[in-house]
Amino acid sequence: MSLAHTNTHPSAPATGVTAPAGFSAAGVPAGLKSTGKNDVVVVQNLGPNFTAAGVFTSNRVAAAPVHWSRQVIADGRVDAVLLNSGGANACTGAEGFGNTHRSAEHVAQLLNISAGDVAVASTGLIGVQLPMDKLLSGASEAVSALAGDQNASDQAAAGIMTTDTVPKLTSRLVGDSTTGQVIIGGMAKGAGMLAPALATMLVVLTTDAVLSAEQLDSALRSATAMSFDRADSDGCMSTNDTVLLLASGASGITPDIAEFTAALTDACQELAAKLIEDAEGADHTIAIRTFNAATEADALEVSKAVSRSNLVKTAIFGKDPNWGRVLSEVGTTKAAFEPDELNVAINGVWVCKNGGVGEDRELVSLEDRNVSIDIDLNAGSEEATVLTNDLTHDYVHENSAYSS
Repeated sequence: MSLAHTNTHPSAPATGVTAPAGFSAAGVPAGLKSTGKNDVVVVQNLGPNFTAAGVFTSNRVAAAPVHWSRQVIADGRVDAVLLNSGGANACTGAEGFGNTHRSAEHVAQLLNISAGDVAVASTGLIGVQLPMDKLLSGASEAVSALAGDQNASDQAAAGIMTTDTVPKLTSRLVGDSTTGQVIIGGMAKGAGMLAPALATMLVVLTTDAVLSAEQLDSALRSATAMSFDRADSDGCMSTNDTVLLLASGASGITPDIAEFTAALTDACQELAAKLIEDAEGADHTIAIRTFNAATEADALEVSKAVSRSNLVKTAIFGKDPNWGRVLSEVGTTKAAFEPDELNVAINGVWVCKNGGVGEDRELVSLEDRNVSIDIDLNAGSEEATVLTNDLTHDYVHENSAYSS
């Protein structure tokens, strides 16, 4: 997975959830966040098709909106999504689920659609009931402000931010002038509590392609496996993780599914990279690539083990190319390798060769934001890359003061 992506396809007209035809969005301040910034968002599919797919956290302690949206997505249809920041509505019991249902009913009535076709997603502090008067009022305001322009995309992306410092948007064109073109758009939030498990934050993806719910589900799961499942900021899995993909069919074009899946994967990888780049307090973005593995599963296991090491992460923060910490994490895995055949490079310098001392570690510079750690298992031909970040004083400070 690349560390850098362009914001949009070079000729894409816009970015975000309103980039494809057939979608409107809005983000408004409703007072859920003390900052007075946008915190309630509505994204509406205007059709003519309303197919959808979704993936959610595998955390067994899942938030009320996750339980609700899983039910909504079951029939492959979503007409609108209500999102809020400023409160996760997780661990809130029957009242919390009732509030999710109530908020979906409210949006459904405003849009003259079924509540069973309104997905809900929330983010913020766990264990606190949402202020429903503010949420419902904000939802009404958002519905009144729905629009299909770039500003609407920007306001929606800003409305789902919590500790994020920047909104995260993407778009891609699929096809050409001969076959016809469709657009994929999207937005994401996330800067901490990011760990792989189907999804790692709140994401809404949109497309004007004509695709079935089954095709969307297959494409989304393939894209997620190669992007959000390989972004791991701090090893902490959220209770609210949600990724939704909505298709309006407004282009009238059915793209080649393989080409669509590739473009969707690229868009998701861009968003995943942006999440890691904006990780709480991070000074470095780290791409951990394990290659020459016996299987892709082995490569992924090794890269994830290294990405979860606080010793590796603090070493990078201290600009210390401590490859011994990398090697020790490799040794905790079940991957196939021989210890005396391992090689490790940090920013292109092979500091470990054949399980021992390699090139002079003083040749490694860790001054730049982007860092690469390459691990050669010498056991096959498969590879996998996981994105993570360093562990800094600012991360500890931000998360120690999060709820206060």
